[in-house]
Amino acid sequence: MLAERDADTHIEGMTAAHAAAPARPAVTRLTLTDFRSYASARLAADERPVVLTGPNGAGKTNLLEAISFLAPGRGMRRAKLAEIDRREAAASPGRAWTVAATVATPRGAVQIGTGRDATSESGERRLLRIDGAAAKSQTALSEHLSLVWLTPQMDRLFLEASAPRRRFLDRLVYGFDPEHAARVGAYEQAMRERARLLRDGPADAAWLTALESRMAENGIAVAAARRDATARLDGACREAEGPFPAARLALTGEIEQWLGEKPALAAEEELRFRLGAARRVDGESGTTTVGPHRGDLAVHHAASGMAAAQCSTGEQKALLISVLLAQARLQAALRGMAPVMLLDEVTAHLDAKRRDALFAEITGLGIQAWLTGTDPGLFAGLEQSAQFFGVADGTIAPR
Repeated sequence: MLAERDADTHIEGMTAAHAAAPARPAVTRLTLTDFRSYASARLAADERPVVLTGPNGAGKTNLLEAISFLAPGRGMRRAKLAEIDRREAAASPGRAWTVAATVATPRGAVQIGTGRDATSESGERRLLRIDGAAAKSQTALSEHLSLVWLTPQMDRLFLEASAPRRRFLDRLVYGFDPEHAARVGAYEQAMRERARLLRDGPADAAWLTALESRMAENGIAVAAARRDATARLDGACREAEGPFPAARLALTGEIEQWLGEKPALAAEEELRFRLGAARRVDGESGTTTVGPHRGDLAVHHAASGMAAAQCSTGEQKALLISVLLAQARLQAALRGMAPVMLLDEVTAHLDAKRRDALFAEITGLGIQAWLTGTDPGLFAGLEQSAQFFGVADGTIAPR
């Protein structure tokens, strides 16, 4: 069981004026134990935006990473679970990091606890409890909270290989389709198992056929969900106005092309056939040569038609923010549940006009965003609508 320990750092920021359930989901209480630089910390907030400021290395990003584990997946940094343990805890068998949170939703408060299972042989098993009961899968998290994030590492999203862009897109799809995470996981697990069988050989043909059927079923569903979300986001981005450039989004890839030409069942049968035909090639190369894991998200600057990768660093950052804001507006309209946004060092590469526009969008949408930075002055546009905390030397204090 995940348990909360006494906190070294305890900040009570809630007020009676904000005690009622918000119209949008929000993290209103966060408790960390043995998480990265924190032996123990507790932060209480309300549904308004949260600004965390302090020197580099103070632990601001660690707080955002902790919140990111309230969503399905491997967290904002995609770190191995054992790497997250505080150094002193890592040296003590039986100790492991935990994150506990209260999430306010229109349906009421939900208690979420998660952390690394210190008793698992691999050390990479994650525990999850929701309102005190063990959850069967991480997909259950999407029923209560949707998260999107932007980190400094993502400034190179358009310059990197396709995998980070697919992960970025999948995070957006989760906001529309909570079951998407389970389908992605099922596809990738079957793909890994098939690759192992082909590598180790000789493989059982019946078992390979079963795995390929599972890959085809889940893979086409994954590609279809990505394709639908991309089309929706493309439309929402085109309608956006303001200083952030409109983005054009498209999903590219062989599977994605099939879905534009034939029914999903026919595409599923085609993928099943192609996987069977590629066994020898895939076994020799150690790769899976066909599937949605080879698709890509193409983003262009709508006004100039320029590919995002060819835009300046500042324009690339602005395009990413434009997509995230479109996601928030669209998700709120379709699901009635806007995402909580984690924006790490978001003011970098943004001029004053775009900073103020971002803050105005966050305030206007009524969403909770967690923002970090070294200079409190850069967040002056949020002084009347956000709560500010200083982070330094393992302590968190209201400003």
